[in-house]
Amino acid sequence: MSKTNINFIGNRNIALIFSAVLSIVSIGSLAVRGLQMGIDFTGGSLIEVGYQQAADLTELRNTLDSSGFADATVQNFGTTKDVLIRLKPHEDVSSVDLSARVLEAINKTTKEPASVRRVEFVGPQVGDDLAEDGFLALLYSTIGILIYVAWRFEWKFSVGSIIATFHDVIVTLGLFSMLGLEFDLTVLAAILALIGYSLNDTIVVYDRIRENFRQLRNKSTEEIMNISVNETLSRTIMTSLTVFLVLVSLFFLGGEVIHNFSIALLFGVVFGTYSSIFIASPAALLLGISAEDLMIPVKEGAELDDRP
Repeated sequence: MSKTNINFIGNRNIALIFSAVLSIVSIGSLAVRGLQMGIDFTGGSLIEVGYQQAADLTELRNTLDSSGFADATVQNFGTTKDVLIRLKPHEDVSSVDLSARVLEAINKTTKEPASVRRVEFVGPQVGDDLAEDGFLALLYSTIGILIYVAWRFEWKFSVGSIIATFHDVIVTLGLFSMLGLEFDLTVLAAILALIGYSLNDTIVVYDRIRENFRQLRNKSTEEIMNISVNETLSRTIMTSLTVFLVLVSLFFLGGEVIHNFSIALLFGVVFGTYSSIFIASPAALLLGISAEDLMIPVKEGAELDDRP
Protein backbone atom coordinates (compact mmCIF):
# COMPACT_ATOMS: atom_id res chain seq x y z
CA MET A 1 0.00 0.00 0.00
CA SER A 2 1.43 3.37 -1.05
CA LYS A 3 2.07 5.99 1.58
CA THR A 4 0.97 9.60 1.28
CA ASN A 5 3.78 12.08 0.84
CA ILE A 6 2.19 15.53 0.85
CA ASN A 7 4.49 18.41 1.72
CA PHE A 8 2.32 19.92 4.47
CA ILE A 9 5.17 21.49 6.42
CA GLY A 10 6.79 22.86 3.26
CA ASN A 11 3.58 24.80 2.51
CA ARG A 12 3.18 26.01 6.08
CA ASN A 13 3.70 29.69 5.20
CA ILE A 14 0.65 29.70 2.91
CA ALA A 15 -1.46 28.03 5.61
CA LEU A 16 -0.20 30.37 8.33
CA ILE A 17 -0.99 33.45 6.22
CA PHE A 18 -4.47 32.07 5.46
CA SER A 19 -5.08 31.38 9.15
CA ALA A 20 -3.76 34.79 10.17
CA VAL A 21 -6.20 36.50 7.76
CA LEU A 22 -9.10 34.37 9.04
CA SER A 23 -8.22 35.12 12.65
CA ILE A 24 -7.90 38.87 12.03
CA VAL A 25 -11.27 38.97 10.23
CA SER A 26 -12.87 36.96 13.05
CA ILE A 27 -11.40 39.16 15.79
CA GLY A 28 -12.46 42.27 13.87
CA SER A 29 -16.03 41.01 13.56
CA LEU A 30 -16.13 40.09 17.25
CA ALA A 31 -14.81 43.55 18.17
CA VAL A 32 -17.22 45.46 15.89
CA ARG A 33 -20.36 43.31 15.79
CA GLY A 34 -19.87 41.12 18.83
CA LEU A 35 -21.92 37.99 19.45
CA GLN A 36 -25.72 37.78 19.38
CA MET A 37 -26.12 36.46 22.89
CA GLY A 38 -29.06 34.20 23.63
CA ILE A 39 -31.51 34.44 26.50
CA ASP A 40 -29.21 32.27 28.64
CA PHE A 41 -26.80 35.19 28.81
CA THR A 42 -29.01 38.25 28.33
CA GLY A 43 -31.94 37.24 30.52
CA GLY A 44 -35.59 37.09 29.42
CA SER A 45 -38.79 35.13 29.90
CA LEU A 46 -39.55 31.41 29.83
CA ILE A 47 -43.12 30.43 29.03
CA GLU A 48 -44.21 26.81 29.14
CA VAL A 49 -47.51 25.95 27.46
CA GLY A 50 -49.31 22.64 27.01
CA TYR A 51 -51.58 21.09 24.39
CA GLN A 52 -53.85 18.06 24.31
CA GLN A 53 -52.25 16.92 21.04
CA ALA A 54 -48.72 17.16 19.64
CA ALA A 55 -47.80 20.79 18.95
CA ASP A 56 -46.72 22.02 15.51
CA LEU A 57 -43.52 23.90 16.32
CA THR A 58 -43.11 25.32 12.81
CA GLU A 59 -46.57 26.85 12.91
CA LEU A 60 -45.91 28.27 16.38
CA ARG A 61 -42.65 29.87 15.22
CA ASN A 62 -44.33 31.44 12.18
CA THR A 63 -47.19 32.75 14.34
CA LEU A 64 -44.86 34.31 16.89
CA ASP A 65 -42.72 35.80 14.13
CA SER A 66 -45.72 37.48 12.50
CA SER A 67 -46.90 38.73 15.91
CA GLY A 68 -43.71 40.65 16.65
CA PHE A 69 -41.84 37.94 18.56
CA ALA A 70 -39.20 37.15 15.94
CA ASP A 71 -36.59 36.56 18.64
CA ALA A 72 -38.62 33.76 20.26
CA THR A 73 -37.07 30.30 20.63
CA VAL A 74 -39.62 27.47 20.49
CA GLN A 75 -38.87 23.88 21.49
CA ASN A 76 -40.55 20.80 22.92
CA PHE A 77 -40.13 20.34 26.62
CA GLY A 78 -40.38 16.78 27.85
CA THR A 79 -43.09 15.61 25.42
CA THR A 80 -44.40 16.73 22.03
CA LYS A 81 -47.45 18.18 23.81
CA ASP A 82 -45.39 20.54 25.99
CA VAL A 83 -43.72 23.59 24.46
CA LEU A 84 -41.14 25.93 25.97
CA ILE A 85 -41.00 29.46 24.54
CA ARG A 86 -37.96 31.63 25.32
CA LEU A 87 -38.17 35.39 24.83
CA LYS A 88 -35.55 38.06 25.18
CA PRO A 89 -36.36 41.04 27.44
CA HIS A 90 -38.95 43.45 26.06
CA GLU A 91 -38.71 46.99 27.38
CA ASP A 92 -41.66 48.35 29.37
CA VAL A 93 -43.43 44.96 29.30
CA SER A 94 -43.67 42.81 32.41
CA SER A 95 -43.26 39.05 32.21
CA VAL A 96 -46.97 38.63 33.09
CA ASP A 97 -48.13 40.91 30.27
CA LEU A 98 -45.62 39.33 27.91
CA SER A 99 -46.91 35.82 28.61
CA ALA A 100 -50.50 37.00 28.07
CA ARG A 101 -49.58 38.53 24.70
CA VAL A 102 -47.73 35.38 23.64
CA LEU A 103 -50.66 33.17 24.65
CA GLU A 104 -53.09 35.39 22.78
CA ALA A 105 -50.88 35.28 19.66
CA ILE A 106 -50.45 31.51 19.52
CA ASN A 107 -54.15 30.85 20.21
CA LYS A 108 -55.24 32.93 17.21
CA THR A 109 -54.14 30.38 14.65
CA THR A 110 -54.57 27.10 16.53
CA LYS A 111 -57.81 25.15 16.84
CA GLU A 112 -56.91 23.93 20.30
CA PRO A 113 -56.08 26.64 22.87
CA ALA A 114 -52.82 26.29 24.75
CA SER A 115 -52.72 26.31 28.53
CA VAL A 116 -49.98 28.10 30.41
CA ARG A 117 -48.02 25.76 32.69
CA ARG A 118 -45.49 28.21 34.07
CA VAL A 119 -43.90 31.60 33.45
CA GLU A 120 -40.38 32.36 34.65
CA PHE A 121 -38.15 35.38 34.30
CA VAL A 122 -34.38 35.04 33.90
CA GLY A 123 -32.81 38.23 35.18
CA PRO A 124 -29.80 39.88 33.53
CA GLN A 125 -27.69 39.09 36.61
CA VAL A 126 -28.20 35.38 36.03
CA GLY A 127 -27.17 35.89 32.40
CA ASP A 128 -24.04 37.77 33.48
CA ASP A 129 -23.14 34.97 35.88
CA LEU A 130 -23.55 32.36 33.13
CA ALA A 131 -21.39 34.39 30.76
CA GLU A 132 -18.71 34.73 33.42
CA ASP A 133 -18.84 31.02 34.23
CA GLY A 134 -18.58 30.21 30.52
CA PHE A 135 -15.50 32.38 30.15
CA LEU A 136 -13.92 30.77 33.21
CA ALA A 137 -14.66 27.31 31.77
CA LEU A 138 -12.76 28.26 28.60
CA LEU A 139 -9.90 29.72 30.63
CA TYR A 140 -9.55 26.72 32.94
CA SER A 141 -9.67 24.27 30.04
CA THR A 142 -6.93 26.25 28.28
CA ILE A 143 -4.73 26.21 31.38
CA GLY A 144 -5.36 22.47 31.73
CA ILE A 145 -4.26 21.93 28.12
CA LEU A 146 -1.05 23.87 28.70
CA ILE A 147 -0.18 21.86 31.79
CA TYR A 148 -1.06 18.47 30.27
CA VAL A 149 0.79 18.93 26.98
CA ALA A 150 3.83 20.48 28.68
CA TRP A 151 4.01 17.48 31.03
CA ARG A 152 3.18 14.91 28.35
CA PHE A 153 5.50 16.26 25.66
CA GLU A 154 7.41 19.56 25.82
CA TRP A 155 6.52 23.20 26.43
CA LYS A 156 7.01 24.14 22.76
CA PHE A 157 4.40 21.55 21.81
CA SER A 158 2.19 22.91 24.59
CA VAL A 159 2.26 26.42 23.14
CA GLY A 160 1.72 25.01 19.64
CA SER A 161 -1.40 23.14 20.75
CA ILE A 162 -2.80 26.27 22.42
CA ILE A 163 -2.20 28.31 19.25
CA ALA A 164 -4.04 25.68 17.19
CA THR A 165 -6.92 25.47 19.69
CA PHE A 166 -7.29 29.24 19.95
CA HIS A 167 -7.30 29.42 16.17
CA ASP A 168 -10.26 27.01 16.00
CA VAL A 169 -12.22 28.78 18.75
CA ILE A 170 -11.64 32.30 17.41
CA VAL A 171 -12.57 31.39 13.83
CA THR A 172 -15.71 29.56 14.98
CA LEU A 173 -16.79 32.49 17.14
CA GLY A 174 -16.03 34.80 14.22
CA LEU A 175 -18.39 32.78 12.04
CA PHE A 176 -21.19 33.22 14.58
CA SER A 177 -20.48 36.93 14.75
CA MET A 178 -20.41 37.46 10.97
CA LEU A 179 -23.55 35.40 10.32
CA GLY A 180 -25.41 36.84 13.31
CA LEU A 181 -26.14 33.39 14.76
CA GLU A 182 -27.37 33.20 18.34
CA PHE A 183 -24.77 32.26 20.93
CA ASP A 184 -26.34 30.35 23.82
CA LEU A 185 -25.37 27.65 26.31
CA THR A 186 -25.59 24.89 23.68
CA VAL A 187 -23.08 26.75 21.50
CA LEU A 188 -20.81 27.26 24.51
CA ALA A 189 -20.98 23.49 25.11
CA ALA A 190 -20.04 22.98 21.45
CA ILE A 191 -17.03 25.29 21.84
CA LEU A 192 -15.83 23.34 24.88
CA ALA A 193 -16.31 20.07 22.97
CA LEU A 194 -14.39 21.58 20.05
CA ILE A 195 -11.44 22.33 22.35
CA GLY A 196 -11.29 18.68 23.38
CA TYR A 197 -11.66 17.44 19.79
CA SER A 198 -9.00 19.77 18.42
CA LEU A 199 -6.58 18.87 21.21
CA ASN A 200 -7.12 15.14 20.67
CA ASP A 201 -6.24 15.44 16.98
CA THR A 202 -3.17 17.51 17.79
CA ILE A 203 -1.96 15.05 20.45
CA VAL A 204 -2.09 12.18 17.94
CA VAL A 205 0.15 14.11 15.53
CA TYR A 206 2.52 15.19 18.32
CA ASP A 207 2.83 11.63 19.60
CA ARG A 208 3.90 10.40 16.16
CA ILE A 209 6.37 13.28 15.83
CA ARG A 210 7.94 12.33 19.16
CA GLU A 211 8.26 8.68 18.10
CA ASN A 212 9.83 9.62 14.78
CA PHE A 213 12.24 12.07 16.41
CA ARG A 214 13.65 9.12 18.38
CA GLN A 215 13.72 6.71 15.42
CA LEU A 216 14.62 8.80 12.36
CA ARG A 217 17.94 10.26 13.50
CA ASN A 218 19.24 11.03 9.98
CA LYS A 219 16.43 13.39 8.93
CA SER A 220 15.80 17.06 9.59
CA THR A 221 13.12 18.34 11.96
CA GLU A 222 10.97 19.55 9.05
CA GLU A 223 11.22 16.16 7.28
CA ILE A 224 10.28 14.26 10.45
CA MET A 225 7.26 16.48 11.03
CA ASN A 226 6.13 16.03 7.45
CA ILE A 227 6.47 12.25 7.67
CA SER A 228 4.54 12.22 10.95
CA VAL A 229 1.65 14.30 9.62
CA ASN A 230 1.39 12.06 6.55
CA GLU A 231 1.46 8.90 8.68
CA THR A 232 -1.45 10.12 10.81
CA LEU A 233 -3.37 11.66 7.89
CA SER A 234 -5.65 8.68 7.20
CA ARG A 235 -6.58 8.40 10.88
CA THR A 236 -7.26 12.15 11.08
CA ILE A 237 -9.46 12.17 7.98
CA MET A 238 -11.44 9.07 8.96
CA THR A 239 -12.10 10.38 12.48
CA SER A 240 -13.14 13.80 11.19
CA LEU A 241 -15.35 12.32 8.47
CA THR A 242 -17.15 10.07 10.96
CA VAL A 243 -17.82 12.96 13.34
CA PHE A 244 -18.82 15.21 10.43
CA LEU A 245 -21.46 12.74 9.21
CA VAL A 246 -22.97 12.50 12.70
CA LEU A 247 -23.12 16.29 12.97
CA VAL A 248 -24.75 16.62 9.56
CA SER A 249 -27.45 14.22 10.74
CA LEU A 250 -27.91 16.29 13.90
CA PHE A 251 -28.17 19.48 11.86
CA PHE A 252 -30.91 18.17 9.57
CA LEU A 253 -32.74 15.85 11.95
CA GLY A 254 -31.99 17.18 15.42
CA GLY A 255 -34.48 20.02 15.35
CA GLU A 256 -34.31 23.78 15.66
CA VAL A 257 -32.98 23.74 19.21
CA ILE A 258 -29.57 22.26 18.37
CA HIS A 259 -29.05 23.83 14.93
CA ASN A 260 -26.50 26.33 16.22
CA PHE A 261 -24.85 23.62 18.31
CA SER A 262 -24.46 21.53 15.15
CA ILE A 263 -23.17 24.48 13.12
CA ALA A 264 -20.53 25.30 15.73
CA LEU A 265 -19.24 21.73 15.82
CA LEU A 266 -19.46 21.22 12.04
CA PHE A 267 -17.38 24.29 11.40
CA GLY A 268 -15.12 23.54 14.35
CA VAL A 269 -14.38 19.96 13.25
CA VAL A 270 -13.33 21.16 9.79
CA PHE A 271 -10.97 23.76 11.20
CA GLY A 272 -9.86 21.46 14.03
CA THR A 273 -8.68 18.96 11.43
CA TYR A 274 -7.05 21.73 9.42
CA SER A 275 -5.25 23.20 12.43
CA SER A 276 -3.90 19.85 13.63
CA ILE A 277 -2.20 19.48 10.22
CA PHE A 278 -1.25 23.03 9.23
CA ILE A 279 -1.06 25.00 12.51
CA ALA A 280 -0.01 22.83 15.48
CA SER A 281 3.17 21.33 14.02
CA PRO A 282 4.38 24.47 12.18
CA ALA A 283 3.80 26.49 15.36
CA ALA A 284 6.07 24.11 17.32
CA LEU A 285 8.60 24.29 14.48
CA LEU A 286 8.62 28.10 14.63
CA LEU A 287 9.30 27.84 18.38
CA GLY A 288 12.45 25.85 17.59
CA ILE A 289 11.42 22.30 18.52
CA SER A 290 14.16 19.76 17.82
CA ALA A 291 14.97 16.10 18.38
CA GLU A 292 17.04 17.00 21.46
CA ASP A 293 13.94 18.38 23.19
CA LEU A 294 12.22 15.00 23.06
CA MET A 295 15.06 12.57 23.61
CA ILE A 296 14.79 10.35 26.69
CA PRO A 297 17.45 11.59 29.13
CA VAL A 298 20.23 9.10 29.78
CA LYS A 299 20.44 8.10 33.42
CA GLU A 300 23.79 8.97 34.90
CA GLY A 301 25.67 5.80 35.76
CA ALA A 302 23.24 3.61 33.79
CA GLU A 303 26.13 1.59 32.36
CA LEU A 304 27.09 0.56 35.92
CA ASP A 305 23.62 -0.89 36.52
CA ASP A 306 24.21 -3.50 33.82
CA ARG A 307 27.36 -4.84 35.42
CA PRO A 308 27.13 -8.06 37.45
